Amino acid sequence: MSTIDQHSQMPSHDPHGHAGHHEGSYLTPVGGFWATVWDWCTTVDHKKIGVMYLFAILFMFFLGGVAALLVRMELLEPVRVLSDGSVVGQFTRALFDADGTVADHNNYYNRAFTLHGAIMTFMVIVPSIPASLGNFFLPIMLGAKDVAFPRLNLLSWYIYVFGSVFAVASILGGGVDTGWTFYTPYSTTTDADHWRVVFMIIGVFILGFSSILTGLNFIVTVHKLRAPGMGWFDMPLFVWALYSSAIIQVLATPVIGITMMLLIAERVFKVGIFDPVLGGDPVLYQHFFWFYSHPVVYIMILPGMGVISDMIAVHSHKHIFGYRAIAFASLGITAVSFLVWGHHMFTSSGELAAAIFSALTFLVAIPTAIKVFNWIATLYKGNISLNTPMLYTLSFLFLFSIGGLTGLPLGALATDLHLHDSYFVVAHFHYVMMGGTIIAFVGAIHHWWPKMFGRMYNEAGGILGCILVFIGFNMTFFTQFILGTRGMPRRYATYLTEYQDLHVISTVGSWVLALGFLVHLLVFAHSLVAGRKAPPNPWGGISLEWEVESPPPLHNFHHEPIVKHGPYDFEHVVPPHCDPAEYPVHERDPNRAH
Repeated sequence: MSTIDQHSQMPSHDPHGHAGHHEGSYLTPVGGFWATVWDWCTTVDHKKIGVMYLFAILFMFFLGGVAALLVRMELLEPVRVLSDGSVVGQFTRALFDADGTVADHNNYYNRAFTLHGAIMTFMVIVPSIPASLGNFFLPIMLGAKDVAFPRLNLLSWYIYVFGSVFAVASILGGGVDTGWTFYTPYSTTTDADHWRVVFMIIGVFILGFSSILTGLNFIVTVHKLRAPGMGWFDMPLFVWALYSSAIIQVLATPVIGITMMLLIAERVFKVGIFDPVLGGDPVLYQHFFWFYSHPVVYIMILPGMGVISDMIAVHSHKHIFGYRAIAFASLGITAVSFLVWGHHMFTSSGELAAAIFSALTFLVAIPTAIKVFNWIATLYKGNISLNTPMLYTLSFLFLFSIGGLTGLPLGALATDLHLHDSYFVVAHFHYVMMGGTIIAFVGAIHHWWPKMFGRMYNEAGGILGCILVFIGFNMTFFTQFILGTRGMPRRYATYLTEYQDLHVISTVGSWVLALGFLVHLLVFAHSLVAGRKAPPNPWGGISLEWEVESPPPLHNFHHEPIVKHGPYDFEHVVPPHCDPAEYPVHERDPNRAH
């Protein structure tokens, strides 16, 4: 019996008479150049939509990264940098002073960090893993031909593009200086004669619809399109993570949409909702914003946790420890995420409310710790391959653990009152959001790149990029924990000279971090142009995506798959398309089908 018949999942007979039929991959051109372009623009293939999301998100990541480098450049010295006569100063003036109204360097700084925060949050981290890798692999992992609503999937892509264009168009008028949280009454009164704040807010409103439609599509796909034989506990943990985050997307995102519309109504029509001058309440805005924006933290991190579960199991060649515990922990995080928004408001809420939210905040540590301990237990005595995906997985464990543990003093009232709005908070959420989600995202791209594009990348270059990213990240953000404990406030362009040494280390670290990402860009570009052809299963995985060719066929599977083993049953199943001698199977269970 062939390898694919042995494991799989595929029926050994061919009732429709298509034996020997091999359709082209989804990357096969459909005709000439313009015909292929039109095919991609109108496609409902989840794989093509995932690839378009991937490159759009990476482009937005570049824009947000440029803004981040400008922020760090301003903080290289205690006083002006972005408005001086240097090349950086000239670039900043050209970018953020289109109308010639910027008064001083503080305005440049405010516009740079607002652009960085808004792009990275709403256009990069939120859609990063679900919209790109989730779109590409969720149906394949479930044994489906596509998502439940393919046309809705294409619509969500165009909504993402439209919303991003609206938001980034604010740069044409000189940018927005409200901060990415758009706190009132500042966001309703600043630059009153200009449209750019409204454009940015409308962009965020539009992006919310893309998130809702993607989440709805994933939920229905998981419920309705699983392959025969695939129960709930036969799904990869990446699917569980996408399912959990999709629930948050559908339930929480409408809140931010409504809030953005109220903000526009107050700004344009002077309706008194949040501005106390008009009879509104600015704290009400904080409640609305954080009721969405804390669950969105888990929209960001849950998919990252999902890819870490898959990468640890595959690159350790070992069954994941505590599968059901990790799956239920994802749902537990989803439930708790709606209960803790008030910990962002300890300094603006009453004592009783603050105490309750503080207690609830510590609940999220329980399901998160379950995941971390189970990942470490999976590594124990595993046959670990120290390749680029595994190095990013280990980086995630280290960085995300620091991010989680530093959240404890921010969840406790006594310490948060001292650390609130300091650089300690900046470092904490970057260790969670970038050290968690972005690190997992980059690792997952390396993990699935051969499957997506059918080309291997240079492993040495990938490892070099990972090392540079890890070193640069810690140089940039670990120093900010120290700055925060010493009293350095966030959102300030000018600071005391006693903080300069640590700011210099942080800024140099941002350059090392950027260099690491540049190395990855070159490695991937080389892979597309000159990379060797990828085998169907370069890592020895046994979930359904490793059963198909690299890149996958247009309709994912030549026949309907039938699931006969779990996604991590390495002790019972020889990985498909691999030499059994390289993956010895011990203690086979005679009751399991092979």
